[in-house]
Amino acid sequence: MPLLSTHEALIYLMVITSASDRDMTDIELARIGDVVRTWPVFEDFRQDRLIAIAQDCQKMLLEKDGLEGVLERVGEALPERLHDTAYAAAFEVAAVDLEMRMEELRVLQLIRRQLDLDTLTVAAIARGAKARLRTLT
Repeated sequence: MPLLSTHEALIYLMVITSASDRDMTDIELARIGDVVRTWPVFEDFRQDRLIAIAQDCQKMLLEKDGLEGVLERVGEALPERLHDTAYAAAFEVAAVDLEMRMEELRVLQLIRRQLDLDTLTVAAIARGAKARLRTLT
């Protein structure tokens, strides 16, 4: 299989986080779209490719290696300097509804392990996302 592009790897992480509980909600899909539209790392990404990339990821999840295969390919594609950005994108999707399910927590744990992120980085990303997504009520 060809190496994923950096953009594809980032999108794959958001997709597997959203799909972790087998229910990709509209709010999660909207957050993926928001991240792709607004984060500087996606500045030169052709947004019309988003759906096709998400579908490719879903197909890969159904293959023999499933989630482990996706994580391995993502790990090969992402430069180390973007590991924290990649985790932040996945966390955004998991945290968007302010409710983390066990499946999402497990996928985030697997992503942390694959990207070799330290505890302080993970805590800072989580705290920042929760503060950003908090509402008045």
